[in-house]
This record gives sequence, C-alpha cells and structure tokens, in this order.
Amino acid sequence: MTRAKLRDMVLASPLRSRVRQLTATSIGNVVEWYDWLTYAFLSTYFADQVIPASNHAASLLGTFAVFAVGFVMRPVGGLVIGLISDRYGRRTAMTLTILLMGIGQLMMVVLPTYEQVGLLSPILLVVSRLVQGFSVGGEFAVSSVFLVESATPGRRGLYSSMSYFSSNLGQLLASGIAALFSNLLSRADMLSWGWRMPFLIGAVTCLSGLWIRSGTHETYALAEAIKQGRAERPRMWDFLRHHPRESLLVVGMTIGATVSFYTWSVYLPSYAETTAGTDPAQSLLATTIALAFFTVIQPVGGLLSDRIGRKPMLVVFGIGFTLLTVPLLSLLDRSFWSLLWISCVAMLLLTGYTAVCSAVMSELFPAKVRTAGLGMPYSATVALFGGTAPYVATAFIDAGHTALFGWYATLLMLISTLVYIGMRETKDVVLEVAGAEA
Repeated sequence: MTRAKLRDMVLASPLRSRVRQLTATSIGNVVEWYDWLTYAFLSTYFADQVIPASNHAASLLGTFAVFAVGFVMRPVGGLVIGLISDRYGRRTAMTLTILLMGIGQLMMVVLPTYEQVGLLSPILLVVSRLVQGFSVGGEFAVSSVFLVESATPGRRGLYSSMSYFSSNLGQLLASGIAALFSNLLSRADMLSWGWRMPFLIGAVTCLSGLWIRSGTHETYALAEAIKQGRAERPRMWDFLRHHPRESLLVVGMTIGATVSFYTWSVYLPSYAETTAGTDPAQSLLATTIALAFFTVIQPVGGLLSDRIGRKPMLVVFGIGFTLLTVPLLSLLDRSFWSLLWISCVAMLLLTGYTAVCSAVMSELFPAKVRTAGLGMPYSATVALFGGTAPYVATAFIDAGHTALFGWYATLLMLISTLVYIGMRETKDVVLEVAGAEA
C-alpha cells in the first residue's frame, strides 16, 4: 500500500478527519491569539522604553495607540486573506496567517529601545503590529469558516464555539505567561528583559502551528475547480456587491460586541490598575482565572445554540451588557476578589456572542464569498471600535472623565442589541459548502 493511499484512508475516517480538522484549527488559533494579545498584557512594562513620555500614563497611551494602529491592517488582512481563502482554499490561507504572525512576534523579541535607536524603536513597533494585524485580520474569518464547514449536521454551533475556545486558550496562555513572569521576576527584570520572553515563546510556537496547519484536509473543494477553470474566480468585492445586507449585518453584530470583548477580556487589568489602583500582578491573575472560566464554557454555549438557536443567545448577551456595563465598571476596587467576580459575570455574558458568532456569520454567506464576506466587514468593525477601545478608555481617564467610557460602550452595545433582535434565526439554514450543501 502506498503512502498516499494510506493517507487517504486515514482522512476518510470521519472521526479522525474531524479530530484532525479541529486540532489543526485550534492549535493554530491558539498561537495566533496568544501572539496578538501578549502585547496588550505586557504593554505596561515596555511602554516607557519604546515610547518615552512625561509620565507612565502618557507612554501607556502611546502603546495603546500603536495597538489600535495594528487594527488598521485587520480589514486589509480580512479582505486579502479572505480572497485567498475563497480562491485557493482555506488551508493555504491559514498557513499564511500563522507564518506572518511568527514574523511579527520575532520582531518584538529583538525590538530595540528608544534609548538605543531613537525614533526607529516606535517605528519598528508599528511595523510589527501592522504585520500581526494583517495576519489576525484574516485569521478569524478563515478559521471560523473552516470550522463551520467541517462541522457535522446539527453541530455547527458547537464547532463555531471552538473558534473562541481556541482563541481564549491563546489569550489565557498570554495572560498566564505574563502573570507568571510578572510574579517570578522583579519589576526591574521585567522592564529590562523579562517582557521579551513571552514574545519569544510565541515565535517558537508559531513553528508548530505552521507544521500542523500545512497538513489539514481542505474543506473548500471549489478551489480546485477554480484552479482548473471549471468555476469562476470570486472577485475582491463580490461579497459586498452581491450580499450588501449580510455584510451590514456582520457590522451591526460586531459593533458593541467587539468593544465589550476587548474591554472585559483584554483591557480590564490596565483599566483596574489605572482607575482603582489594583496591583498589576493581581489584576493579571484575576483576569487569567476569569479567562479560564470563559474558555471552559464556550462549548456549552455552542451546544446550547444548536438546541435553542443563535438568536436567543445574542439577545441575552446584548441586553445584559446594555444594562450592566456601567454598573459593573463602577464596582471595581482594589480588591482581587472584586475584580475576579466582576470579570466572571462579564465572561458569562460574553459567551452568548463568542460561542455563536462564527456560525451565524458563516451561515449568512455562500461558500464562494464566505471568508471575504465574513472577514472584511468583521475586521473593519473590530479595527474601528474594538482596537480603539483601550485607547478611548485611557483617553477618558487621562481627561478626568472615567465614567464616560462605560456609557460609550453601552451605547454601542445597544446598537448591536437592536440588530440581534431584528435578525432571523440561522440555526437551521442549509449551509452551502463548495458548491454542495450541508
């Protein structure tokens, strides 16, 4: 028996094939999001070295501005990598995203300080974030589509939840490793060299993710038909030209959700430190525990959506944050336990969105434009609202109007809630997969 036949037999096994697909997507997604969010968790340590200013708050504001700049490339990545996915296949696109992320991480490892090279230091920081932003912009779309297209009948919600389950694992690792280094090393060591080590870990793990993804089973058979000239190649803006309503729905779904996600799962340690005087190491520890809880309940949310539908989950999420964002933020104090329980409540509400959004958005578009149709509108909205959330919050604090950020997040959440209420249920939609239906 030849090696090729043996490989085909292995891939023909439904269980082995599903495990292979889930593992490849999840591991790559873990690496992608670990790399992306390590920056946010460690910015308080390298801010003064790369963007020196009159005070630490101003330096931190500068690093969050660069964080937002990285989001500028997310729509570009969503569009370009989405088009690559819809033309050449999901596996090709996923391999590209993780390769680019590894390059961006390596740049952070060797990033010189402002004292060493002057203005070149913040310039290189921006370049690194642009590379990572391009990669992450395509990652969410192609991995989400890949998971949903790999799903068994009646389990698209469960498979969809694996997207945030794996990205949460990456975020959990980023938070956990940042907390570990922060607690094991002195502050002087963290400021000197310790903050670089988590980025090094990310660069090395990108190699494993690259190897695993290169061996996945392609879900998009239409790519071969396009290559052979038996199917028309999708053009860059076909998703918007033929599906404008669906594209706007993605935007509406994401506006409030992305601000809530980045506020409660990424920026909260810095927000608590700045507004309530919480110890940074304690904030990171509380966030890590809450993220572990958040990760565990993702599959539960996905299974629940396969039973009761996507819309009820989204509506509960939207109403919950519309009513509770301001009260929860106002309850933050210096206590570790206060930060922990507030974070866990927020994570429970967030699951109503994160467990189902990949499925809902994928169910809106036909296979030929699915990745670009999901990727570009989603990434553009995340760039405009999610990427700027830490900057907006820090700017409000710096201006002496701390409470205004909660109302800003509430207003955006209200917009998304109205979209959820007006949406149709997509749970029972027949999903077109590469010219077929599933």
